[in-house]
Amino acid sequence: MYEKNIYKTARLSAGLTQERAAEKLGISVESIKAYETYTRLPPSHVLDGMCIIYDYIPLAYQHNRIASGEIKVVPEVEVRSLEQATISLIRRVLAFADKHRDRDLMAIAEDGIIDEAERPLFDEILTELEDIRRASIELQISRETRPE
Repeated sequence: MYEKNIYKTARLSAGLTQERAAEKLGISVESIKAYETYTRLPPSHVLDGMCIIYDYIPLAYQHNRIASGEIKVVPEVEVRSLEQATISLIRRVLAFADKHRDRDLMAIAEDGIIDEAERPLFDEILTELEDIRRASIELQISRETRPE
């Protein structure tokens, strides 16, 4: 399903055993094991506790990505340092502006119809905007990430 288990990775980075994490969260070791094998997803109150106890707020975002299943409303992002996330976002915004995508989008939208000739450019613009959105989320969660 997923390469790494986000709950296990967060717990291990906090230096906790399954037993100690279960004790701090007030749940059973079996529940921890279920979350760490994706047999079950933790309920929100347990997830909140994990974020606090593991000192890793981005876990909530990662959890929502998994919980959304096939619906890709929540884009996949990387947890980056503040510097990396800032540079990535600014670079994407400047590239968008340098290509005058705002003007391209207005020209496409002006008549309220996306015709066949406009479709490839429109799709390209949407991809670039999705990259900007992803970079923006990475910046947002970078402020919550503890230094490695």
